Order: sequence, then C-alpha cells, then structure tokens
Amino acid sequence: MKTVSDELLDELMDYMREAAEGEILPRFRSVTSDSIRAKTMADDIVTDADIASERVISERLKARLPGITIIGEEAVSDDASILAKLADADLAAVIDPVDGTWHFAHGTPMFGSILAIVSGGQTIAGIIHYPVLGDFLVARPGQGAWHVAADGSQTRLSVAAPSPINEMHGFIPLHMFEPGIRSELASRVLRFLRITTWRCSAWEYRMLATGAMSFCLNESLKPWDHAAGVLIHAEAGGYAATLACEAYRPTMTEGYLLTAPSEKSWNLVCDALTSSL
Repeated sequence: MKTVSDELLDELMDYMREAAEGEILPRFRSVTSDSIRAKTMADDIVTDADIASERVISERLKARLPGITIIGEEAVSDDASILAKLADADLAAVIDPVDGTWHFAHGTPMFGSILAIVSGGQTIAGIIHYPVLGDFLVARPGQGAWHVAADGSQTRLSVAAPSPINEMHGFIPLHMFEPGIRSELASRVLRFLRITTWRCSAWEYRMLATGAMSFCLNESLKPWDHAAGVLIHAEAGGYAATLACEAYRPTMTEGYLLTAPSEKSWNLVCDALTSSL
C-alpha cells in the first residue's frame, strides 16, 4: 500500500472514535490506584485505558488490513523486540493509544490518541484524535494537513508565520535531557519569548500545526510520538530534522528532533539553542 484512500482514512478515524468512546472516556476521571502502573519511572505510567484502547484499535486494523504489522506503545513496553519489526514491515500501524497518560490519569483533558500508517518506512497517513473534544488532526503526503471537527467540518492547517527568535514560542522538555545538555539549554531558552513543555506530543503537535507555537526540540524519537505528528506538521508547511540534519523517518530511534515553521526558521532555532550540543 502506497496511499491511504479517503474511505480508509474515515475508517481509521472510526476505529479511534470507537476506542475513545468505549475504553478511554468512560475511564477518564475515574482512574484509581489499582488501574494505574508505573513503567520506566514513577511518572511514566500506563492505565487500563491505554491497554484496552490499544487492543481495540489493533484488532480493527488487523481485521481491515490483514498482515499489517502493529507497533503499539504498550505492546512494545511489554516486548521491546516488536519495535524492530517497523524497519522491515511493508505496512505497519504505529499506535499511541493514550498519549499524555499523565494528564489522563490526573483528570486533565490534555491527552490524545495517535495513529500513523507506515509503508516502506514512510508515513502515509497521520491521525491524532482528541477524545474530550471529539476532533482530529489528519494528513497524508501531498494532501495538506487538516483539522476535522466533531461535526465533520474540515479546516486546512498552517504552521506559524516566520518571526524573530525573541518572538518565538517553543516546546523543550528540559527535564528529559542529560544533565550536561540540560544546563546548556537552560541558559539559552531565555533567547526566546516563551519555552514550555506540555508532556503530550498529541497536543504539542496540535499547537505546532495550527501556528500557536513555533518550534519543538525533542530528546526522544519514539515513533508513536512523532510518526504521525511530523507528517501533519510537514503538510501544514513545517520543517523537521534531527540536529544531525537528517530528515525524520519513523524508524529512527536515536537523536534530537527539531521542528520549526520553515527550514530557515529551523536553522535560526538550531543555532540559538544547540550549536555546541
């Protein structure tokens, strides 16, 4: 498969709605201590909603697209070898069932579900669903990035307009960088108008693709966080590359990913932030 048709895109969105309505929203603000577990660290958590919604989406995808490789965040958490299958898969689905689980578990609505369809190592459809709002961001290569409202109406997305460094707003999760790099970055973020982190790729990509924020520097290259978002951002007019100047690919697992409104803006942000990293 090289492209995702309109019909298939609608079906994929339906699977995400089904998972949200059946498994995520009924548990929202009902999370208890016995339905939440830590994964790699105390604030890296998983809930019953993550596991159940990933199962629903995976089952629907397998039935609709026999032979598809499923790369689910929670499945990979249980068996890291699954992630290696992405590189050789003819067709794969990369799923983050509840991105922003920390927010979900603590009763705040800043979470989403992310799905990327990857063919031959390239993302051919990116979908981010926001269960509380009932809307989506979607993109396919060469077809633009779109906001799909709960009523089905669509609006084309566009990244932020070019601006000087001292007028830019950006996302940088300083706490996730190694201590030496963190101290370097901490002294440089003052060159920008505002720097923050929302602990949720689904919402950070929403702010980037709608022009509310200018850039994001990420320490981690997990495909469920970025495969869909980078495509949506690119189709909204943005530019992304690692600090090694490599174009992003869903199979990447190492490096720092910087997204910005344009290649020129990317170079400005890179020089301001990371010239010695």
